[in-house]
Amino acid sequence: MFVTGTEPAWLAELNPEQRRAATYGEGPLLVVAGAGSGKTRTLACRVAYLLEQGVPPERLLLLTFTRRAARELLVRAEQLTGKNAPGRVWGGTFHSVGNRLLRMHGRLVGLPETFTVMDQGDAADLIDLVRLELGLGKQPRRFPRKDTLAAIYSRMVNAGTGLQGILEKQFPWCADEAEGIRSIFAGYVARKREQDVLDYDDLLLFWKAMLSVPSVRGRIGDLFDHVLVDEYQDTNALQADILLSMRKDRNSITVVGDDAQSIYSFRAATIANILDFPTQHPGTEIITLERNYRSTRPILESSNAVIAQATRRHSKELWSERESAQKPTLTTCLDESHQSHEVCRRILEHRELGTPLKEQAVLFRAGHHSTMLEFELTRRNIPFVKYGGLRFVEAAHVKDVVAFLRILENPHDELAWFRVLQLMRGVGPAAARRIMDTIGVRRTSGPDGAPSPLVNLLSGEAEVAPVAASEYGGLLDALRDCEGAATAPAPAVQIDRIRRWVEPLFVRKYDGVAARLRDLEQLAQIAGGYGERGRFVTDLTLDPPNSSGDLAGPPLLDEDYLVLSTIHSAKGGEWDVVHVLHVADGMIPSDMSTGDADDVDEERRLFYVALTRARDDLHLYFPLRYYHRPMGLDDAHSYAQLTRFLPSDIKHLFEERAAHSEVPEDAVVPGSGDAIGAVSRMLEELWST
Repeated sequence: MFVTGTEPAWLAELNPEQRRAATYGEGPLLVVAGAGSGKTRTLACRVAYLLEQGVPPERLLLLTFTRRAARELLVRAEQLTGKNAPGRVWGGTFHSVGNRLLRMHGRLVGLPETFTVMDQGDAADLIDLVRLELGLGKQPRRFPRKDTLAAIYSRMVNAGTGLQGILEKQFPWCADEAEGIRSIFAGYVARKREQDVLDYDDLLLFWKAMLSVPSVRGRIGDLFDHVLVDEYQDTNALQADILLSMRKDRNSITVVGDDAQSIYSFRAATIANILDFPTQHPGTEIITLERNYRSTRPILESSNAVIAQATRRHSKELWSERESAQKPTLTTCLDESHQSHEVCRRILEHRELGTPLKEQAVLFRAGHHSTMLEFELTRRNIPFVKYGGLRFVEAAHVKDVVAFLRILENPHDELAWFRVLQLMRGVGPAAARRIMDTIGVRRTSGPDGAPSPLVNLLSGEAEVAPVAASEYGGLLDALRDCEGAATAPAPAVQIDRIRRWVEPLFVRKYDGVAARLRDLEQLAQIAGGYGERGRFVTDLTLDPPNSSGDLAGPPLLDEDYLVLSTIHSAKGGEWDVVHVLHVADGMIPSDMSTGDADDVDEERRLFYVALTRARDDLHLYFPLRYYHRPMGLDDAHSYAQLTRFLPSDIKHLFEERAAHSEVPEDAVVPGSGDAIGAVSRMLEELWST
């Protein structure tokens, strides 16, 4: 412990519960950190405290759900301690740490050190390849496609649940195709093993497999004195098993999370992990952080009332010293169009009162729920950014270049060959398959000890059609310039060399080539921080950048813009003003997620996450009617019910309003509304031209 009088200021600034968590000693610790309760600061202080107590940094393992989160925590710890020791802490995502451990010890369970890692898109493509080869897409009955199959496979692995159980609960429309799905999964796993390729799920499976061998488990467990896990409510059953095995003999583990924000069951995350942690780790100390530094008291009172309805939870009551006379508002609108008008009016009203657009967010359950609002925002010249879309490495042109690097790293990577070969003119799937068979990409297509496919290709064993001859020659030259583990140039140089080959191909293949080439410059810039191609490819797969120039559109001329986001994407964010759309049953909760009590409870937690994003003002909107035109001709509509998460006994915590109307209803002659609106629009057009 610190000597009396020498306690650092950063420790003294913590509240009593944060301090207890930061200075906890040995043994299992569960920190139940409510929304806005200073979770990140507390965890950073715990890292700093352990370092100050003499724990060697390399004997700390910090697991987070993004590498950015790990970096942020370690930078904070470094700022607190004034040392660079946090730079030597093992920090990263479960998958990146699993990859690192497998590179070190995977050979003990038969895994080659040269394995490459597929991203989720490539995994789905390989599943699709097996599906096509088995002919399961040509049946008279509808058969699940690649993305559905990939989701089933990943859910099965991460939840540790058998295929039949997954199909019955999450994918009932696929239950009759269980046998075909099993055959695809068997072929998919065999194909990965042939190619020395792992998918994301394999990184966790092989990590767990290593821990099942007592001698290996001891070796890995002994690497760390303390394991710290952030966002524990978002872990799945497989990750919980890994942690339990790792700390079996040395149970100094700290997990931080909030069961009330467990909203990722569609990724196989389970709230049971954080609820059952004290049972799985006997002797657990539980510390609850209830003081909220973000929101006003009225916002917290309403949020607490919503989550109090949950069936099972860690009991806590968020509180704040931030007083306010303004309750959250619940505004009833006539329909979606009326909702959009009201949201825009309220947004501009807050802007005039001094709240920038950037400090306001509109949240919704599903991406398409904001469609009508987006039209209205555009009409009113309110700039906005919507969270979502493709990540950098999911853009086709970036995947093309990364596939080239994957071939150099692992010449048996079938999908990478399939992608690169088809960039050439006149080379389609059939021609690409012939070339791959000729050079022996699949291990089963050649004898043991046969030369690698790369050697065979560079030896001139494959032939292409005359139309592809020039581009094929350029491919061979580029491979020769980049090939070779010991003598290969730096990854950034390799990307520059690949770019010289792909640039004319991209001109022919893609629109917006200038933006795509700028992305390749960015890719080379990222690669500049790496000395090894293999590490660069793996890190790019496990922790990709988020944006792509060709998908971003023209830059905003406005420096201020509104944030639109699904509630899932908004988790971790906070804004001065939050607007929540479609607070109606069927929207929140989604009508697709009301099959059982667990599903409804997760939807309630999702609603709670939306409410707790607001600092100063919270506005909920409830449209009374939803129009639907199944034949495109009728004007049928249905009446909505207010979300079940706002029962009558808690509605008093909200200020109920009817949507603003320019003209009182009793002043309008019935049937005249359309004519008055038409005249108003005509006059507006006259004075605006």
